[in-house]
Amino acid sequence: MEDNKTLHQQLLEAGVHFGHLKKKWNPKMLPYIFAEKNGIHIIDLNKTIEGLEEAAAAMKSIAKSGKKIMFVATKKQSKEIVAEAAAKVNMPFVTERWLGGMLTNFQTIRKSVKKMLSIEKMLTDGTMDSVTKKERLTLTRSKEKMEKVLGGISQMGRTPAALFIVDISHEHIALAEAKRLGITTFAMVDTNSDPTKVDFAIPSNDDATKSISIITNYLTAAIMEGLQERASTKDDEETAEELAERTRGMEITEEDNEGGRGRGRGRGRAAAGAPGAGGPGRGGAGRPGGGAGRPGGAGGNRGPGGGGSRPAPTKR
Repeated sequence: MEDNKTLHQQLLEAGVHFGHLKKKWNPKMLPYIFAEKNGIHIIDLNKTIEGLEEAAAAMKSIAKSGKKIMFVATKKQSKEIVAEAAAKVNMPFVTERWLGGMLTNFQTIRKSVKKMLSIEKMLTDGTMDSVTKKERLTLTRSKEKMEKVLGGISQMGRTPAALFIVDISHEHIALAEAKRLGITTFAMVDTNSDPTKVDFAIPSNDDATKSISIITNYLTAAIMEGLQERASTKDDEETAEELAERTRGMEITEEDNEGGRGRGRGRGRAAAGAPGAGGPGRGGAGRPGGGAGRPGGAGGNRGPGGGGSRPAPTKR
């Protein structure tokens, strides 16, 4: 409750509650309007806090799952604030100009990003030393122009899981593309906008620098928490895997030791039974039947037995 009170006071001091003139209002913002003063609508800060906490929880969950959230704010007063906040949590951002098809035609945009990165590599590794000064200057200008627009999404390999937008009326193209692709949208919504167009609407003043700063920093802190929880979960999983491998190794070693003991006992038994393995020669009483049998005797030599010895051959 105290945290909410402090946040309420901060929002009040930042002027988050100031809306647009009454004549510019959107009727769908009626549930979020507290009152009207001097022809200006006043936003209900309790509704702002509710929307802010819901958006923060959802963003934290997305960040924890390892997905990306793109920040979009091309208004002059919001560029630096949003760019710094996005860079702090390593998220893609667009603060100069929204290129048509940046989401719906992402593959083409990605080709432009690769071209920009290849030019940057050529300028740094000395490949451009062999070309003329004019060609180098042309490539440098081209790279700077592309970096101004595409620099914030250079590390984004695929479309983001969510968009955070400042002023949906100003960024209507980005919102339309996100809706077409089914991307989750978070936005600061003023009294002149339609809150039903976004998934998580935060009713607030989207023109004042302080208002944009406090909302953006609050959401950035939630994303940071999600990333930290993800990192700690990864560490715990790695530790569990290491313990499992170590336990498995110990079990294998014990099995090897038991197998060695068993083999040693087997050899011992074979050695103990060795003297009785070889007895006297073949048969003592001779094999029965047929007359002649093989007599027994020391050394197993054939000898007379039971009248069955072979007669000596006669010479002819």
